[in-house]
Amino acid sequence: MDAVSTWVRRFAPLAPAGEVLDLACGGGRHARHFAALGYEVLALDRDPDALNAAAGSGIGTRQLDLEDPALAWPFAPGRFAAIVVTNYLHRPLLPALLASLAPDGVLIYETFARGNEAFGKPSNPAFLLEPGELLAVAAQAGLRVLAYEDGVVEDPRPAMVQRLCACGGAFPRAAARLDQGERRETGQE
Repeated sequence: MDAVSTWVRRFAPLAPAGEVLDLACGGGRHARHFAALGYEVLALDRDPDALNAAAGSGIGTRQLDLEDPALAWPFAPGRFAAIVVTNYLHRPLLPALLASLAPDGVLIYETFARGNEAFGKPSNPAFLLEPGELLAVAAQAGLRVLAYEDGVVEDPRPAMVQRLCACGGAFPRAAARLDQGERRETGQE
């Protein structure tokens, strides 16, 4: 079983109460993490085997091929307290996805970026973020960026990635405890 991304682990505690969407959830590592934190989670993927692996207490699943052009985005604006996306990029979804974030919601996004070709797959530009692309997406959606990284990681394998944690305009500034995840992991309060 894959470990929870350190980026997701760090920022998951910032999500306000409400439902969390784990988009392209794969085996559900992040869905399980949010459920363990007490959130109700909707794990969404096109692979029924992945959804079977993701299912669990506090986790609802939905099979949907998000890249099928005949399907419309099925979620209402403002529905989700948090949206987590890792290792997935389908640009046509981004406007509707971000519209589904609650006004005080948190977006946690981490995926491959241009330059990953040097490390292997994915290498197709359709699946690689351009420099600063997540920042531009957040700005277009009117989100406030809490944290952003763009560079090389070694774990879980060498890759070029972009990472973003952003929030809606109604997210209280004092709730942006950027050290919260680090304190929880070390047991400090």
